[in-house]
Amino acid sequence: MSTRRAFLWAVAAATVASGMAAAPPAFAQPNPASAARLGLKGYDPVAYFTLGVATPGVADHELIWDGVRYRFANAQHRDLFRADPDKYAPQFGGQCAMNMANGNLRESDPTIWTISNGHLYVFASAAGSERFRQDSGANATKANGNWQTLKNAPRP
Repeated sequence: MSTRRAFLWAVAAATVASGMAAAPPAFAQPNPASAARLGLKGYDPVAYFTLGVATPGVADHELIWDGVRYRFANAQHRDLFRADPDKYAPQFGGQCAMNMANGNLRESDPTIWTISNGHLYVFASAAGSERFRQDSGANATKANGNWQTLKNAPRP
C-alpha cells in the first residue's frame, strides 16, 4: 500500500511540476515594447522630414523613446531618430498642436501635419492645422506653455 501511495504521489508531483514548468511565473511582466504607447499611430516621425509625406512605419523597426513606441519605415530612419530624437519627435507627445495652444489634450491625425521652425506638429483636423499656421510662432509658444501643465495628464 505504501508503494502504491508513493507512486501516486510521485505521479501527482510530476504532473504539477511539468505544468508549472510550462506556465509563466505569476510575477512575469509584459514585454515593455508592447506596453509602451504607440506614437503617431504607427507613422514614421523621420519620414515627415526626409520624405515630406506621412509614411506608415513597420513593427520590424521600432524604438521606444520617452515612454513612447515609435515605428519607422526602415532601419535608417530608426537610426536617425535614435541619434537625435528631439529633432524628429512630434511636439507635445503627438497631441494636436492647435488644441494644445488652446489648453486641451486631443488626439491628432498623423496625416495632418506641418514642420515649422524645424519641429514636427500634428493636428486633429485640417482646420486646426490652418489656424496654427496663421500664427505658428504665437501658437507654438502658447502650446509649449500649456504642454508643461498637461503633459502628465491622462491621454484622451
